[in-house]
Amino acid sequence: MKKVYSLVLFLAFLLMLAACSSGTNTPAQPATNDAKPAEEKKDTTEAPATKEAKVVNIGFSGPLSGPAAFYGENTLSGVTMAADEINETGFEVNGETYKLNVVKLDDKYLPNETGTNARRLVQENKTPIIFVPHSGGIFATQVFNEQENFIISAYTSEPKVQEVGNPLTLSIPPAYSAYPVPFSKYQMERFGSKLAVLPTASQYGKDWTDTLVPVWEELGGEVVYEGSIDFSKDTDFFTIVTNALSKDPDVLFVGGPSQPTALVIKQARELGFKGGFIIMDQAKFEEMEPVLGGYDMLEGAVGTLPIYTSDAPGGQVFKGKYEEKFGRIPTAEGAFNYQTLHVLVKAMQAAGTVSDPKKIMENIQAGIDSLEDDQMVWHLTGLDNGRFNWKPSATAIENGEFVIINE
Repeated sequence: MKKVYSLVLFLAFLLMLAACSSGTNTPAQPATNDAKPAEEKKDTTEAPATKEAKVVNIGFSGPLSGPAAFYGENTLSGVTMAADEINETGFEVNGETYKLNVVKLDDKYLPNETGTNARRLVQENKTPIIFVPHSGGIFATQVFNEQENFIISAYTSEPKVQEVGNPLTLSIPPAYSAYPVPFSKYQMERFGSKLAVLPTASQYGKDWTDTLVPVWEELGGEVVYEGSIDFSKDTDFFTIVTNALSKDPDVLFVGGPSQPTALVIKQARELGFKGGFIIMDQAKFEEMEPVLGGYDMLEGAVGTLPIYTSDAPGGQVFKGKYEEKFGRIPTAEGAFNYQTLHVLVKAMQAAGTVSDPKKIMENIQAGIDSLEDDQMVWHLTGLDNGRFNWKPSATAIENGEFVIINE
């Protein structure tokens, strides 16, 4: 019995020795053989941390449904495309890496909806910047954006947006007040002095008319017909175009969303109109061309130069990337908003903040100056009273070609 007991004690001793041996060997291994693997494991846990950058929410309130939906989507496409590019690596401000999250809301082109959306974006998403692509919505948000402390990135050529004196409004496209003089002179010299007015019935169309008509008359022209078209309701333009043409105009002033504007032009040509067209800058030649089956019906029309013809350093690069991403040619809405978001991010970096709209606005010029060549889609030269300065692009169509007509 003693032998058995001694044997059990001996075996227990061996087991204790083995346990002690394995306990001393385990911590010794990482310090020697597994030192490099241990560092590699640390590196792989840190790598995602750089990807998990802090997020800056960028707001968008525009028409994503209804008659102006295509216009709203064009505007939004430039914002999202720029955000996707920026997010590939993120951007650094004061040693912190950030990425962008675009929060989009549909306002159906209704100013009251824009105001509601803007408040929601600020309260729920803390957006320091909100893109708004129509003048009615911009005016609605200018009432409170200083108090709520956010920048309105305003895509409208309405010059009255600057007259409000709102220091947190950044106006993106050229003001349409630059167009009436060259447009009117060209049309009078080529076609004559009698003008029929048929723009969109929106406030934007009314403001455009109020700017164009005095210029036309000061240059010796006559307005023989004044009307407007509500593109949200009207789909048959025969009657109103017939009434306008009954006054024997030399030139028609038309405009609004591109597709229905093209149908107004088509109706006029089918009714025998041989004169010229002044086309407000909302309608784009490149979007009307597919509706009209070419540029023949647009012969003698004046409007804005298609952005896909841009000779700016990043113009053709942008065109290629945009077509690959969206499967269509870009318009000014996409291009200018794309370039604007790049400017705003550069301004954040120059300001040293992603959350202080006042400091960001103070550094917009620094943002422009810091743009890389492939981000310069069109010639952006500076900032004047809260609006970007761009190279002028008033254009006429002659024999299917675009001809610059700036004074």
